[in-house]
Amino acid sequence: MSPWTIFAIVILCTTIFKPAGVEKPVAIKPRRESSQATLVSTTAVHKELVSLPPPEKKIVVGVYAFKDRTGQYKYSPNVATQSRAVTQGACSMLIKALEDSGWFISVEREGLNRLLKERELVNETRKQYQNDQGESLPPLPPLLSPGIILEGGIIAYDTNIITGGFGAKYFGLGGDIEYRKDQVTIYLRAVSVKTGKILKSVSITKTILSKEVHLGIFRFVSLKKLLEAETGFTTNEPPQMCVLEAIEKAVLSLIIEGVLDGSWALKNPEDIKSPVIQSYLEEKGILKQLMSK
Repeated sequence: MSPWTIFAIVILCTTIFKPAGVEKPVAIKPRRESSQATLVSTTAVHKELVSLPPPEKKIVVGVYAFKDRTGQYKYSPNVATQSRAVTQGACSMLIKALEDSGWFISVEREGLNRLLKERELVNETRKQYQNDQGESLPPLPPLLSPGIILEGGIIAYDTNIITGGFGAKYFGLGGDIEYRKDQVTIYLRAVSVKTGKILKSVSITKTILSKEVHLGIFRFVSLKKLLEAETGFTTNEPPQMCVLEAIEKAVLSLIIEGVLDGSWALKNPEDIKSPVIQSYLEEKGILKQLMSK
């Protein structure tokens, strides 16, 4: 009997028969660490939005809807998909941006029917109960009335505006890189409730970049041996973060444009020289025009 046969028999016996005093080994499964929930990442514009100087008086504003009006579905080169290309929760993003700016008091309008129904239930309940003095409970106070309504939406989502790539191989070793550029556009306008006049309208465009990198080797290391290996990675800007950045930029633009034409005012007029406003004016290229006046 060969030594390898004896060794195999010994291994087989040790796995079938458990020696006295020896516990059967238990397979230890690797711990699968789950990621914890985190706060939403801030965009490059968010810091400027929260750094705006305070207003003379906060503006009460209502947002009924801020919808995806593109009708675009998520791009897929191989299969059809029913997923939308952009987020369907842009209205919530807009309300959060208005709150973060410190310039607006948002009132609920997207779920107005549910709010009115709940208030009706509360008022009916108050009629059936009395306070300690035997008096009927008063009805709820009136809703806060907005002076401005914000309208608009995501009006365009263009895919493959720019596509390209580069690749090279030498003796079976090489790689390639591909990139794609998409674009999302939103419009936002402020409408006066009193007159119906459109006070200000702004449009913002944000690019969405995607990149894919491949590396590989395909080579005969000997007459009958072939070495083949591939690796790669893909990076994509999250479309919802790009939409959020565009919305925050639109709110920032709306505030500063309203200050410039007198629709609303700063608490301190000297804050017109603040870095955030000056940076916006430089971006628009009108700072030199105002300085020359």
